[in-house]
Amino acid sequence: MESQDLRKAGLKVTHPRMRVLEILETSSPRHMTAEDIYRQLLESQDDIGLATVYRVLTQFEAAGLVMKHNFEGGQAVFELDRGKHHDHMVDVDTGKVIEFVSDEIERLQHQIAEKHGYQIEDHSLVLYVRKKKS
Repeated sequence: MESQDLRKAGLKVTHPRMRVLEILETSSPRHMTAEDIYRQLLESQDDIGLATVYRVLTQFEAAGLVMKHNFEGGQAVFELDRGKHHDHMVDVDTGKVIEFVSDEIERLQHQIAEKHGYQIEDHSLVLYVRKKKS
């Protein structure tokens, strides 16, 4: 994403917005809390406060640039909306978020909705997992 993406979303191009966007694009993991982003800004000597990070993320979410996830037992995490649907697994011990795509699960969800006389408008699937003991 670049400055024109901010303009298309109706947002002025500012240094804090560009830096938050850059961190979300280049970070690993792809799911970050506002505090994670703030820590990276501090490490790179950027003078951008935590309140500004929250404000920028809220603006990005409203503009459809990022998705916010509130996984159980954890803080809200944000990821860039790259336009491709995926589901999530959350490790209940570490909080690690794993993305996955399953055509079979997608097909089954549509079949279940159809069977009950509905069509899916949107959905979110989160599996809460724990590593198997060897």
